[in-house]
Amino acid sequence: MGAPVFEDVDPAEDCDCAGCAEWRRAMPGPVRTKAGARHALVLAAAAGTVIGGLQTTPAAAAEHHEARPLTPPPGDGAGATPQGGSGPLHGAPAPAAGSVSMVQSTTLRKTSRTAILDRARKWVEAKVPYNMNKYWKDGYRQDCSGFVSMAWGLPGNEWTGSLAQYGTRITKAQLQPGDMLLFHNPADPEKGSHVTIFGGWTDASRTRYIAYEQTKPGTRVQSTPYAYWSHSSSYRAYRYRAVSGGSSGSGASTTKFPGAKYFGPGKNNAHVTRLGKMLVERGGKRFYRVGPGPRWSEADRKATRAFQRAQGWRGSAADGIPGPTTWSYLSTGQGRSIPSAGSGSGSGSGSGGAERTGASGFPGKAKFRPGAENSDVTRLGKQLVKKGFGKFYRHGPGPRWSEADRRNVEAFQRAQGWRGKAADGYPGPETWRRLFS
Repeated sequence: MGAPVFEDVDPAEDCDCAGCAEWRRAMPGPVRTKAGARHALVLAAAAGTVIGGLQTTPAAAAEHHEARPLTPPPGDGAGATPQGGSGPLHGAPAPAAGSVSMVQSTTLRKTSRTAILDRARKWVEAKVPYNMNKYWKDGYRQDCSGFVSMAWGLPGNEWTGSLAQYGTRITKAQLQPGDMLLFHNPADPEKGSHVTIFGGWTDASRTRYIAYEQTKPGTRVQSTPYAYWSHSSSYRAYRYRAVSGGSSGSGASTTKFPGAKYFGPGKNNAHVTRLGKMLVERGGKRFYRVGPGPRWSEADRKATRAFQRAQGWRGSAADGIPGPTTWSYLSTGQGRSIPSAGSGSGSGSGSGGAERTGASGFPGKAKFRPGAENSDVTRLGKQLVKKGFGKFYRHGPGPRWSEADRRNVEAFQRAQGWRGKAADGYPGPETWRRLFS
């Protein structure tokens, strides 16, 4: 299977370079004083990059590797990130004084793990800015606890002191995508309290996981050491009480790809079953008349191809046979789910061609190379400026590809958490999709 685009390299655990030493150093955050009855928190420094996720890897790779952040991005962990208290959705009437809590008075809305991660990804894609006093258009407060309230589909905005009542306490071994990792300090709720959505393990040893969270400057998803960058031993895992799908079993969702030899015509093994179940959770149920089961079928191929095409991949990158990137996206809840039949994209049919991101189709890598001069270079430059990545332009942007274009693209790619070849300054389909989304 062809590689969609990117390759990230994970430094060795014993690397003693300055960057890795900085990554390993715990960085406590300052404390914010309490104001009135409003509950607040401080998010301890989260050494990491801004919104990022799992990147694509070459087909020859045996497994996916996450690029470790070397230093915290500007503003991340440098100051307090307080949260608001419990309250209704923005615009809804406030509960009467002395009324029972929402979890007691309201029947919780059932949801699935896929739906939880889909809602979380909407905030990631919208880059919702962190603010404890503002509410997003869905009515949820733009802080860490408002984000989890939104992802779980709660009837109102909660805080770290009340979220646990909506969940059931679970162990680390039981964690599955959509569960919550919560740190609430009852002695001093404003000192370090924080909450994230668990997106799946990134390694078989379960030392790192994909965390969806709301923190300064805005919503992000990235590889995070278990349970968090700081106060790790104080975090507790919870499962939403009304979630469907999955069980309290091993929760061994990991990005480790078992290998291409397990998939394709004639294959019959447990990995095929697991692949099918993950595809069903991501919208692929319509492809299966029975199963999924251990014997590879045309339904497995079609569902896999539909998921690959939903990511914008084409050609050999969407051949219906899973590779390391397809597997890691499925097992950690990354990327777009398979759209419903008749939605016009990602169904596994169509003519292929360039990836589409709304009205913005990637024009091809050849348009962005030294010596290139065309309107797409101008369009790229203007979008970089619009997104806040135009600091290397002394004039322009214009139609002739320049070193300023490359450096601005590189800055944008690094802001996604990409490193190495994934952040070379030359746009590919995924860079283009994120830039114009």
